[in-house]
Amino acid sequence: MYNIAFIEQEDKKTIVPFLSRLDPSISVEVLNERLEEMFSNGYQCAGVYDSSKLIGISGLWILTKYYIGKHIELDNVFILPEYQGKGVGKQMMEWIFNYAISIGCKGSELNCYTKNKSGQKFWEREGYQIVGYHYQKRF
Repeated sequence: MYNIAFIEQEDKKTIVPFLSRLDPSISVEVLNERLEEMFSNGYQCAGVYDSSKLIGISGLWILTKYYIGKHIELDNVFILPEYQGKGVGKQMMEWIFNYAISIGCKGSELNCYTKNKSGQKFWEREGYQIVGYHYQKRF
């Protein structure tokens, strides 16, 4: 069993190495700036720890949308490769879902990159269904 807890805003620098692995094209400076703004806009981040070592993260947003109601959106979920396949993700999802239910969420949503085949298999095993496409346009 691993320990799971929210990562406080003052410890946001511990999240950056995980985000850098997800998208190395974004500089550490930009990640720090964006995390600052994200935390000020309701972002939360759950961390999974093996003793005191951070081994996984999941960003969390609590949102309300007309088609699902109050829900939790997972954002940039990442488990260190050496811990993948050991039940860490499943334990983290259980913790997140219990938290979401405790605050009145009716469901969960997330985005998964089209090239992330192992992630897609994981989310499907966790009961997620593909219901649409995520589009993006940069200015």
